[in-house]
Amino acid sequence: MAEAALQLEFDDVVAGYGQAVVLDRLSFSLAPGRSLAILGRNGVGKTTLLETLMGHTRVTRGAIRWQGEDITHWAPHRRARAGLGWVPQEREVFPSLTVEENLRVIARPGAWTLARVFGLFPRLHERRGNQGHQLSGGEQQMLAIGRALMTNPSLLLLDEPMEGLAPIVVEELAAAIRQLCEGEGLASVVVEQHPVLALEMTHEAIVLERGTVVHSGPSATLAQDAALLEGLLGVGIAAEGA
Repeated sequence: MAEAALQLEFDDVVAGYGQAVVLDRLSFSLAPGRSLAILGRNGVGKTTLLETLMGHTRVTRGAIRWQGEDITHWAPHRRARAGLGWVPQEREVFPSLTVEENLRVIARPGAWTLARVFGLFPRLHERRGNQGHQLSGGEQQMLAIGRALMTNPSLLLLDEPMEGLAPIVVEELAAAIRQLCEGEGLASVVVEQHPVLALEMTHEAIVLERGTVVHSGPSATLAQDAALLEGLLGVGIAAEGA
């Protein structure tokens, strides 16, 4: 893949918190409009990768390039303005604001409008007058994704979007994320504790171990190799999709 075709690139990145190293010479890349699953056992650096991309960790080596520009030492707000849309694991909706106010307060000009977000998540339209604390966990996750979309990002970062949600809500959210990746062509990076689900939603996947990449390839290929999944991620993976 030619460097000019890359939208996002981690080049030999070492990063962590304070003196603690979590990502160890991490390298991967993503082309425009592609989606990437970040997989691995607990504690291998998946969330740290997203936080490093958003500028919330200490980078001591390597470079992070976004659309050909080195953003390694950019402030988080500058990265957000450059097109990185983050949906954190904690969701962080504004509890005292209504659904509509949550969406409008961070809106930036672009294709994603209030009407388009409500079209993607009709349930939010139904609850548009409800405050954030009055929503269910699934509705809060829809709102968190919708709020990120209202910033009109070029890359959507999703940290454990299905955590703690009922199966029917998981199906609804997975369909919406697939639509964003396939129908809308929005590049995305997905950290998800359910590997089979993550692979179904993405084009490509990397597996982390001790903060570095130990496997990289097409999501569909990895999803079809139960033995490799078992070896990389532990027992019980093959049964997940049953």
